[in-house]
Amino acid sequence: MPKITLPDGQEKEFPLNTTLFEVAKNISNSLAKVAVAGKINGKLRDLSVEIIDNTRVEIIKKTDEEGVEIVRHSFAHLIGHAIKQLYPEAKMAIGPVIKNGFYYDIDCDKSFNVEDLSAIENKIKELIKKNYDVIRKVVTPKEALDVFKKRNEPYKQEIINEIPEGEEIALYFHEEYIDMCRGPHVPNTKFLKHFKLTKVSGAYWRGNSDNKMLQRIYGTAWDTKEELNSYIEKIEAAEKNDHRKLGKQLDLFHFQEEAPGMVFWHSKGWTVYQLLKSFMRKVNSDSGYEEINTPQILDRTLWEKSGHWDKFGDMIFSTHSEKRDYAVKPMSCPGHLQVFNQGLKSYRELPLKLCEFGLVHRNEPSGTLHGLMRARQFVQDDAHIFCTESQLYDEITKLIKLTFKVYEQLGFTNIKVALSTRPEKKVGSEDIWNKSEKILSDTLKENVPNFITLPGEGAFYGPKIEFTLTDSLSREWQCGTVQLDFSMPSALSAKYIDENGDKAVPVMIHRAILGSMERFIGILIEHYGGKLPFWLCPEQLVIVNISDKHIGFAKDINEIFKKNAFRSSLDLRNEKIGYKIRELIIAKVPYIVIIGDKEVSAGKISVREYDGAEHNLISATEFIEKLKDNGIKVN
Repeated sequence: MPKITLPDGQEKEFPLNTTLFEVAKNISNSLAKVAVAGKINGKLRDLSVEIIDNTRVEIIKKTDEEGVEIVRHSFAHLIGHAIKQLYPEAKMAIGPVIKNGFYYDIDCDKSFNVEDLSAIENKIKELIKKNYDVIRKVVTPKEALDVFKKRNEPYKQEIINEIPEGEEIALYFHEEYIDMCRGPHVPNTKFLKHFKLTKVSGAYWRGNSDNKMLQRIYGTAWDTKEELNSYIEKIEAAEKNDHRKLGKQLDLFHFQEEAPGMVFWHSKGWTVYQLLKSFMRKVNSDSGYEEINTPQILDRTLWEKSGHWDKFGDMIFSTHSEKRDYAVKPMSCPGHLQVFNQGLKSYRELPLKLCEFGLVHRNEPSGTLHGLMRARQFVQDDAHIFCTESQLYDEITKLIKLTFKVYEQLGFTNIKVALSTRPEKKVGSEDIWNKSEKILSDTLKENVPNFITLPGEGAFYGPKIEFTLTDSLSREWQCGTVQLDFSMPSALSAKYIDENGDKAVPVMIHRAILGSMERFIGILIEHYGGKLPFWLCPEQLVIVNISDKHIGFAKDINEIFKKNAFRSSLDLRNEKIGYKIRELIIAKVPYIVIIGDKEVSAGKISVREYDGAEHNLISATEFIEKLKDNGIKVN
């Protein structure tokens, strides 16, 4: 009889071929009622899986984090079941779990809209009420192919043909509907209660634009109705704060098909961009960085030496001239090494800190593009520190503290930090990776003791520290990185003269705080709902006149604000004052300065703040003193 070890260390013997569900029931009936899956030696399995050997077993409840993921995965199958009942001709592709939800990619002649989502949702609710059992059956590749050939499911057949020989294939029977999955899934639809289909979008099959465009139906599911409602409220708030919508509303930028994934900045948006850039330029200058600029196009051989061509070849835009192949730079590090290599450096010159607002291009698949958040052309606040190994701890510590300081100044205080370790595809010896990971780990233990580790998520040339922000809608954004690199300087022949007069290879620290300037502006717009901090607002004040006879005084007041370095403008349109104020509130202008008879007579101004607060008949000088304390000062 197999011996089972439970998480508390208790050991039990069960007959051969006892299922995980039977183990749960043996422990307690209450556990069996909420069990959705189990673990055998740490691997998630369906409750119907039998135990055939001595093993460690853990029962997963529907309330567990992994249990909620299983519920979401099962809801993806229910999309398939509902779709096939409503649209029998539809072809099903894949339906995985994603953060907070799930989706299913579908090939269907019917173009789904919001009303269709409601109908699909209602059909899913009908299926749930049946409380039917979900049956799992392990089959051979031939049996699986026969099933999906008979059902005319080409995408499933393609997947089966690519499954490695010997890998288990399981079919899941949802009444008349059959799906294929690694699982696990809930044993019965009674566990599937609190869900909502959220949106539909297009997605190329396997993310390749050469393949057919499918329809992707998204959904979310939670353990309780309260959790579901809370999440839906956040989605609605996120839609309201969508940077693409606000970008248009506030006249900041736009995108168009002639330049996919590339931003057309309008005057107001470009003002925000330049203000943020000026802020980071001062941060760099105060921290001892020298700003440089490197070419957009470099010979392919340089990218091959650095390792980028092998790692990112599909993402690199390339061009050809006079029998030479060139790459449009996807990142700035090889160019910075070329600057370091000009003139042999002494150890006395280290650390040498170079920074660049590096314009880069990456050939992101069109289906993944998402406004400012995922673009093909963007600027990184890129920097590289060339130093000795003995200087690493101090320099990394400074970078950690600087990154936290910048985020706090920009309005983000909830920061998570992770150490990403060696990936499967990498350069450099195991000794170098061991040393690099230990240096970063030791530095983090001293400065951010609650950091987590992400195995296999490091860059191909070295491990990295990742900084993740939490915004006002509780969403997480991975932005800053500190990457340790012993390999690329050697690959690109970087040298310095050490204290013994010998040539040595410097260590290179790759650093970005904002990451992508464009993406960070998108995050800021959504975090603040378009109402940016005063120092970042493209228009800080707008002076409005009630009638034409107030124009002269309005212009005088505008000049006073401009001379005091505020971004003010005039709205002298022949419109009613209420109309102009409403439009400026929609434009999220922080302060509206109103000029009418009383103001002209008193030589003062009246001000309406964005939040509705009012200052009546205050002198411009007095109001300016109030404003001078508002926000971060950027020189």
